[in-house]
Amino acid sequence: MIQIYHNPRCGKSRNCLAFIEDSKQEYEIIPYLTETPSFDELKGLLEKLNIHPVELVRTKEKIWIENYKGKKMSDDETIQAMADNPILIERPIVVKNGKAIIGRDLDKVASFLD
Repeated sequence: MIQIYHNPRCGKSRNCLAFIEDSKQEYEIIPYLTETPSFDELKGLLEKLNIHPVELVRTKEKIWIENYKGKKMSDDETIQAMADNPILIERPIVVKNGKAIIGRDLDKVASFLD
């Protein structure tokens, strides 16, 4: 089953969800802003994405700029910042068969879902 970490206020996330709906595959929506992933869940997502924690951070968010920008942070500290402030998590994240992608590019989502 496909999982999508979704923010309904984000156009890219809404487009990705619509694309997944059109694929006629089973999916689960994870509203990550209200059902915040734990530190361990984020660590697992990062392993599935195969990226460094800072690559999942929305670095233009006000919270990041005011509290974290320019600070030397370990991977664990970066993960904890996202766990504490889920708005910092890039979206949408699509998970399928133990792998994940950031689903901002629908062509990549199409390839990933096949």
